[in-house]
This record gives sequence, C-alpha cells and structure tokens, in this order.
Amino acid sequence: MSYKIGLDISGGDFAPSEIIKGAMLARNQLHEDIVLIGVKEEIERQLALNKFPASEFSVVHAPEKIEMAEPPATSVRRKRNSSITIAAQLLKEKKIDAFVSCGNTGAVVCASTLKLGLIEGVERPGIGLMMPSRTGISLVIDVGANIDCKPMHLFQYGIMASVYYRAVLGKENPTVGLLNIGEEASKGSGLIKHVHKLFSSSSLNFIGNVEAKDIFSGKCDCIVCDGLIGNIALKVAEGSAEAIGRFLIETMTKGFLGKIGILLAKNNLRKFKRFMDYAEYGGAPLLGIDGIVIIGHGRSNALAVKNAIRVACNELSHDLNARIKRRVNEICQDSGIRQILAG
Repeated sequence: MSYKIGLDISGGDFAPSEIIKGAMLARNQLHEDIVLIGVKEEIERQLALNKFPASEFSVVHAPEKIEMAEPPATSVRRKRNSSITIAAQLLKEKKIDAFVSCGNTGAVVCASTLKLGLIEGVERPGIGLMMPSRTGISLVIDVGANIDCKPMHLFQYGIMASVYYRAVLGKENPTVGLLNIGEEASKGSGLIKHVHKLFSSSSLNFIGNVEAKDIFSGKCDCIVCDGLIGNIALKVAEGSAEAIGRFLIETMTKGFLGKIGILLAKNNLRKFKRFMDYAEYGGAPLLGIDGIVIIGHGRSNALAVKNAIRVACNELSHDLNARIKRRVNEICQDSGIRQILAG
C-alpha cells in the first residue's frame, strides 16, 4: 500500500536543498507519494538543480516560514500560511496520511495539537526518540514536547512508548523504565515517586528506575522522562558523540603509526559513525497526536529526511494510533491505577 506523506520543505537548518534531496531519495527508494509543502518557486528551483522530474511530486504552496527561533504558539497563530500550519491542516483534512518536518519543534507540536487534537484518552503528546544502545534501540520519551508534566502524562508516555516498541520495532513485551537519579524506588521527586507507583501497579513490563547511562546500556527498551530532562539528555548525548569522534580522530592521526592505524581501522570507524548517526534512525514520532507526525532533527541531511519518511510509513502500516488508543484506555481505566491517581 502506498501512503501520501506531507513533507515540510521550509523547516531545518539545511532547507530547502537537503529536504528536497531527502524527498528524492525517499521517492526512489520507498516509492511513496510525497507532497512537498513550501514555497513553490523554491521547490521548483531545487528540483531543476537536481534534474529531478517535478511530476514525481505533488506541491502545495506555503508562502510563509516559521523560523527555528520563533515562539511556537505565536507563530502558528500568526502564520496561517506557513508550511507547518498548512501541513497540519492537510493532515486534519486527510489529504495526506502523515506529516514530516525538520523545522521548529515547538511549532510542529503546537500546530499538530491545535489542528489534530489528541488520541482519545491521551492527555499530553510526547516526542519519542530512538537512540542506539548496546542491544539495539532505546526509545526515550519525552525529549521536548512537555516540560511541565503530571503523573498521568509520564505514565501515558510509558504506555505509548511500549505500544510503539511492540508494534513498530517488533519486540513482544518491551521493558519500561523511569529515568531517575538512582535505581532505588525511594529516590527522586514526589512526582517521580508517584509515577513509579503507577507503573508498578500496571500490566506494563516495568523494571523500575533507570539512570541516564542506561539509555545506551541496553538495560531498558522504553525510557520515560519529562521533556526538559529528555531534551537535556539528548543534547548531552549528541555533544558527547561529536566530541568523542573528534578526540578519536585527533588522537589517531598523531604520528606515523597513528595514521597507519586509522587507515587499518577505517571500515570499523565508518561502522561506528553510522551506528551513532541520528540520520540512520530517521525522525522522532510525536506520540499521542491524532495523526502521524514525525519531527526530524534540525540539522537533518537528505538521508535523515528519507529515514524520517520511512518512520512515518512504518507507523501507518502498523495502525499505531489505533493501538495506542486501545492500550491507553485499557490500562488507565484499571481500578488500581485510578485509585493511585485519586490518592
């Protein structure tokens, strides 16, 4: 089955050139219908520069752009003809099946929430990010959508992440952990302790608190935190990976033997870079929204854009939102959970 994926051409540090190249890669490799949403003249110019037939895409003209530094809510209200706002409206009207943007994250979350609303039973959307671990993938939620969380929000993040991991990543009973300053149940804020009780009383495969190092250790499949902590963890991980890569190259290129060594290790270094490269994992799903929305990294290159489109197609093929709706309502209506929330 072919899907119609809306792609924001105006969003991202390397827009529109890398976004267009990503669309071309996706069209050639994934064979999905892609709707390019942005300034029509820029789209036509980029396609001509890359000698790619314009007939391969549908184009929706969106003359306004929401820049990365603009305040999200204000921009969405004022710029109704922006690529982000128009894409959310197209998804609401079911003229596209999913929406991918590498633009202003806050604006994507705001426009999606206002235009599409939330899945029935879900109280807040969360951005789930796939990160490499020693055993495969860690899915961290939330990494920036909601910084002022209540217990139910974090609890539902765990439910949605578990559904995603099972449906899209194919693990039958994924583990769920709560990001904290230590593994003991007695540690953390009052909010974290309350959420710990919720998870412990649920039917999820909850393994307790996990520490930040466990994002990469493979100890846990789904790691739950609020958007502030999650975003800091993400930025620290990105900065560390870049710094380690530079330190490694600088160290290995010193001296004759070092240069020989780096030549011998070239293939392994290339594999390591691919393993740590966000572009390989595509975009981050905005879970909880009543529609499929994928948020790409602001620095996304063509490969990252193509893989973000692939992530959107995977969600659609597994009927993800219907699964989330069933599971959230099933777990949150449990009498034990309701009693803890009431207390």
